[in-house]
Amino acid sequence: MSDSQPTENQYIAATRRWLESVVIELNLCPFAGRELRDERVRFSVTNAATDVQLLRALEAELELLSKNVAIETTLLIHPQVLADFEDYNQFLGLADGLLQQMQLDSVFQIASFHPDYQFADTQPDDAENYTNRSPHPLLHILREASLTRVIEHTADIDQIPIRNIQKMNELGAERLKLLFRR
Repeated sequence: MSDSQPTENQYIAATRRWLESVVIELNLCPFAGRELRDERVRFSVTNAATDVQLLRALEAELELLSKNVAIETTLLIHPQVLADFEDYNQFLGLADGLLQQMQLDSVFQIASFHPDYQFADTQPDDAENYTNRSPHPLLHILREASLTRVIEHTADIDQIPIRNIQKMNELGAERLKLLFRR
């Protein structure tokens, strides 16, 4: 057995499996399946090892998305930096600042996913945290215009997070841990 780092393809494969078997199969995001089937989800792995390098990678992804409307969304996987959830959570302010600096804050939005994601006022092992847990730290870049269209055409959109938390609690943390190990 090798102690080497996973390859870029392995990081992408793990993230894709998570997207398919957790996000889509459990219907956490009712819009993800269509975008994945239509091949409009970009999986990008960065070898960034510092916050500054990750900001540069995020900037490059934002520029790519700005120029290429065929890509609906990017999952920017960054396994070498921000493994600690508190550090990751602090970084999100820098990411939002970058959006503003690039004058893209009304064009894109960044959603957060992390292996140790924890909502405020929850315990680390609470099942509801799994709604935002992923196999590796990642930044999900979404198009604001697409979100607006989805919101306008989806009844009870504000119930999605509530249903997701309920679903995670029904499944339970132990079952979710097993699902994530797959």
